[in-house]
Amino acid sequence: MDRAVLMIAITDRSRGGEFAAWFQAQGAALVLSALGRGTAATEVLDYLGLEATEKAVLLLTAPRSARLVRRAARELWLDVPGRGILMAVPISSVGGARARDYLLSWQAEEDDMEREITHELIVVIANRGHTDQVMDAARSAGAAGGTTIHAKGTGTELARKFLGVSLAAEKEIVFILAKEADRKPIMKAVMTQAGMQTKAQAVVFSLPVTDLAGLRLLEEDGES
Repeated sequence: MDRAVLMIAITDRSRGGEFAAWFQAQGAALVLSALGRGTAATEVLDYLGLEATEKAVLLLTAPRSARLVRRAARELWLDVPGRGILMAVPISSVGGARARDYLLSWQAEEDDMEREITHELIVVIANRGHTDQVMDAARSAGAAGGTTIHAKGTGTELARKFLGVSLAAEKEIVFILAKEADRKPIMKAVMTQAGMQTKAQAVVFSLPVTDLAGLRLLEEDGES
């Protein structure tokens, strides 16, 4: 399964249907959509030409294909400020041959070229209402912004056993895309300023991003 990826696309909510239709036209069997909220600072929003922070977050599985990412960048205009970003995160396995064939049935053009991991997706799970605390911590270590999804958590008894704390059920998941070199400082800042010892009770981990589109202008300006 080293050639399969989870693709995550983030765009303005008004364009979510357009993005989903594009991936379905490429042959994607299942495209999941969630409502999100941007957390970028005002100056970053101005730079990207974004007028609102309401987001659509799309998730789908695909054969790993740099060509597909490049096509998405071109046909979805991801290099235009405000259009959105697309990233690919490796999948290690899929349970069951039928599920694998269903999720990966479409014929994306695979690319055997190995690429250096230059970015990572930092995932923060925190108590609802504490996104600002998480993002203030992340920005203090160089993060530009993130996207938040509302969720509901379980496992409070296990948290009490292993972490010695009680966790709130209402959660927010924050996605922060960062350069690989910035990952450790950002994660450390979140753990220090918004970790289990705070009201945010944030848990943070990161995932490698193998392919990426939509950050060209930020990269040219030195932002992550």
